[in-house]
Amino acid sequence: MPVRTRFAPSPTGYMHIGGMRTALFNWLWARHHGGTFILRIDDTDQQRNMDEALGPILQAFRWLGLNWDEGPEVGGPHGPYFQSQRRGLYDAALQKLLSTGHAYRDFETPAETQAQREAAEREKRVYVSSRVSLQLTADEVQAKLAAGEACVIRLLVPRGETVVINDHVRGTVEWDCNLMPDPVIARSDGSPLYNFATVVDDAAMEISHVIRAEEHLSNTPIQVLLHRALGNVIPEWAHIPYVAAPGSKEKISKRKIAAYRKNPQFQKLFELGDAVLSRLGFDAAADALSPVMVAYYQQVGFLPAGILNALVRLGWSYDDQTEVLSREEMQQKFSLERVIRSPAGLDPDKLISFQSHWMSQLPADDKLEGCLSFLLAAGLISSADDPGTRSYVAAVVDLAADRLRVFGDIFQLDEFFLSDEQLSVDVKNFDKRVRSSATTQENLLLLKDRLQSLADFLAGPLHDLLQAFVAERGIRVGDLFPALRLCVTGKAQGADLFRSLELLGRERVLRRLDRSLSGC
Repeated sequence: MPVRTRFAPSPTGYMHIGGMRTALFNWLWARHHGGTFILRIDDTDQQRNMDEALGPILQAFRWLGLNWDEGPEVGGPHGPYFQSQRRGLYDAALQKLLSTGHAYRDFETPAETQAQREAAEREKRVYVSSRVSLQLTADEVQAKLAAGEACVIRLLVPRGETVVINDHVRGTVEWDCNLMPDPVIARSDGSPLYNFATVVDDAAMEISHVIRAEEHLSNTPIQVLLHRALGNVIPEWAHIPYVAAPGSKEKISKRKIAAYRKNPQFQKLFELGDAVLSRLGFDAAADALSPVMVAYYQQVGFLPAGILNALVRLGWSYDDQTEVLSREEMQQKFSLERVIRSPAGLDPDKLISFQSHWMSQLPADDKLEGCLSFLLAAGLISSADDPGTRSYVAAVVDLAADRLRVFGDIFQLDEFFLSDEQLSVDVKNFDKRVRSSATTQENLLLLKDRLQSLADFLAGPLHDLLQAFVAERGIRVGDLFPALRLCVTGKAQGADLFRSLELLGRERVLRRLDRSLSGC
């Protein structure tokens, strides 16, 4: 049987990082077997604006390079791929279940059902459906319908049977049908509930493997029974562990962002993101974007390779040594049998480590293009096409070296793009190293004259000049170099000082020295 997997998100307006991991596992299983990956949209909530709600999900797939073979925008032979457009299939399947006796109309009121549940709880017994409506004749059912009495449609669970699956992750799992109430599969208006619609769609789309989060395991026995009742080929199952918040066993959730900001393990991601997003015009404190969303990583400047590497290692490993995996290696090596059962905690340190590795492997031209787009978005350059600008930015990127973990880190070198008037100074360090020391100010003034007359304003001659100057003045490097950096870049730390001076150029260096010292 050809491998066909699917991912079926609800259009929520964002793509959850845990959901993306589930989608990745589906995509990899299909690609590993030369099969088909389907993107199906569970859009039964008609109150949502489809374009706004679906857009971020499709964008997340495009950004990560997880192409879908069937689904929105690409079509396919098993469409439509939106549940809201498949009502005819659900109606036909309901009629089949009713006509074959595998489902029935239940006229019990919600209050009556609730009373039965409460009675079972008081008597400490398992609640199962009363099935009173099964005693109605066909004519009585029609009379109630003609009178406008509300009813739901329930699946008739076969008593005395056991549902057994061999899950690729969980192993053998069993459910006793004697302990299962008859589930509602359609509302009083005939609209399908999740379990029923999913089964109809999976069968119609010939899904071979249902790979999904473990919280859906409890839905599985009902879905198996529905497949049997409809005469479908039952897919294989794989219930993967959920993605947990760093340092916890709780599923990572968009609703807990405020708590995550206080999580020491999560702070690195928030600090990295806040620094970048604020330069791009986002209100970081509003948490409209957060590490729970795939879009967060794209906006901050992560690489798809880094995110995919981190996601595939959440709950799966190839062996005990392999950490770094390219997309191609993932496809070759992925197997469901290597998925672990326990929750997989998001590890910000590993995520940044994977990202740093793939950034170091990125060709110089690609790194330049990424940084140009961020600088342009932040208004630090006016054009990404100007040859002079491109050459200058390329030099800054080269200077940044391994300090550039994500594209957004280029903002840490904003001293190379801000005007002298825009440059802000680390006041605390400036006061300590420059303003409070008349000797340092005197040395900087003398150094300014030497810099003015230096023949070649290049890193090598600048190094020689500064080393000779500290020897001549009988001062320590630590007394002069940090003070010079503060005056010229506004920062106490940064990239190589001599290359930074060369890149800024003589005129800017001298102007910034003048400006800083005049403020003392």
